[in-house]
Amino acid sequence: MTDNKLKLDEELVQQLLSEDNVTVPEDTSFAIMLERTKNHFDFEITDGWAKNPDMMFYTETTSDGYEVWVATDDDQRPSINEDIYYYESDWLEKMPDAMTDGMTIYFQELNDGNYEFQEVVHNVYEEYYNDKRQELIEKLIDDGYEWEEE
Repeated sequence: MTDNKLKLDEELVQQLLSEDNVTVPEDTSFAIMLERTKNHFDFEITDGWAKNPDMMFYTETTSDGYEVWVATDDDQRPSINEDIYYYESDWLEKMPDAMTDGMTIYFQELNDGNYEFQEVVHNVYEEYYNDKRQELIEKLIDDGYEWEEE
């Protein structure tokens, strides 16, 4: 008796994702990750104020010469407790949510090769990749595919 089940395995999933231009994060350049996540989550990111951003990430200098990092949705009245960062390392913690929520984002250091920004984009791309992978698997199962037993 032959087994006519449609077999679902990781190789098939990767092949179909690749055909749909969804590549694993490790094999995807930063520019492509940014472009695909922008399209998928429908956010816009700019280093110009003209777009009336929903969320802003920029630096300011205190009156005594220290640099602080600002992440706010209100550039007129940022909250000292919630929007001002003394350390750059935590500055972009609000950015992934702004991206996945489809906001227009102002990022002062957009073209500066900021490592933290690249890490944010990588993490958001992983979310995109996992979403696309899960959607594909669910579709294949709906179409009658079954995971191949080990």
